[in-house]
Amino acid sequence: MSSIAIAGAGAFGTGLAIALGRAGRAVTLWSHDQNHASAMQHSRENLSRLPGVKLPDCVTVSAEIADLGGHDAVLVAVPMQALAGFLETAKDAIGATPVVACCKGVSLITGTGPTSIIAQTCPVATPAILTGPSFAADIAKGLPTALTLACKDPHAGQTLQNLLSTPDLRLYRSTDTAGAELGGALKNVIAIAAGIVIGAGFGDSARAALITRGFAETNRFAKAFGAETETLSGLSGLGDMVLTCTSDQSRNFKLGLSLGQGQAFDPSITVEGAATARAVAKIARDKGIEMPITTMVAAVLDGKLNIKDATRALMSRPLKEE
Repeated sequence: MSSIAIAGAGAFGTGLAIALGRAGRAVTLWSHDQNHASAMQHSRENLSRLPGVKLPDCVTVSAEIADLGGHDAVLVAVPMQALAGFLETAKDAIGATPVVACCKGVSLITGTGPTSIIAQTCPVATPAILTGPSFAADIAKGLPTALTLACKDPHAGQTLQNLLSTPDLRLYRSTDTAGAELGGALKNVIAIAAGIVIGAGFGDSARAALITRGFAETNRFAKAFGAETETLSGLSGLGDMVLTCTSDQSRNFKLGLSLGQGQAFDPSITVEGAATARAVAKIARDKGIEMPITTMVAAVLDGKLNIKDATRALMSRPLKEE
C-alpha cells in the first residue's frame, strides 16, 4: 500500500487525507497541536474544520514530527508564511522524500514561492506543488475536483501524479512550477479585490472586469519570472481565479467582502492573499512591473487608501489598448 504523510491538519490537509484514504492510501496526518491530533484520532473527524466527514480507517493522526518520515511523499498543507519554519523543523524526518507544497502565496521574507523554499530548506528532497481550483469541503466529500501537480523533474512529477490521483481527484501534470505557484498565489490577491467590489456594491459587471484585468496583471507578473502562458490559462491560474473570485467559500473573497462592507474580519482566519499582496506589490515596485490591482489591494489592507480612493485611482488610470 502506498504511504503518504500530510503535514497540516487544517481543512485542506484533512480534506486531502480523507480523499487519499478513501482511495486506499495509508495516510499519516500531522498536526502541530497534540490535543487536536488526539481529538481527531479519537473522534475520527476534524470537528473544528470539517465536521461531519469521517476519516477513513487508513488515516492516522499524529503530532510527532518523526512520523513524517518513511513515506512515498510528504504533502505540506501549512500556511505559506509558516512553510520555511516548518520545513526547518521537519527536514531531518523528511530526508529525501518528495515534498509537495499545498499552500499558495509568496513569502514576505524571501519573496519566493513554495518550491523554492522547499529546495532551499530540504536540498535532497524533490520539490513539487499541488494547486488549482479546490475547496477542502468539496475534496473531503468526494466531489469531482481537478488540480495541477507541478514538478520540474518530469519523472518525479509523473510518479507523484500517479500516487496522488484518485477516482475523485484528477491531477494534471506540469513542469512549470513558476506558473503554478504564481497563478495560485496571485489569484488570492485578485479574490480579495473581487470581494471588495461586491462588498462595496459595485456589482457583477465590475467584478467581471476586475477578474479580467486581474488575470492580465497576473500574466504580466508571472511571465516576468519565466511562467508559461499555457499554465496561467489552466487550472492553477485562470481556473483557480474564477473559483475564488466568485465563491463565498473563499477566505480571500470573504476578507475583501468585509473590507468592501466596512466590517471587521476575524483575525484568526488565515488569508494567504493578504501577505501575498504585500510581497508582490513590493517586488513589482522594485522590478518596475505594472500591477495596479495588487498595489491597490496592498494599500487598502495597510490602511493607506480607502475603498473610494482606491476605486478612483484604478478608474482614472490613463486610457490604453486592451
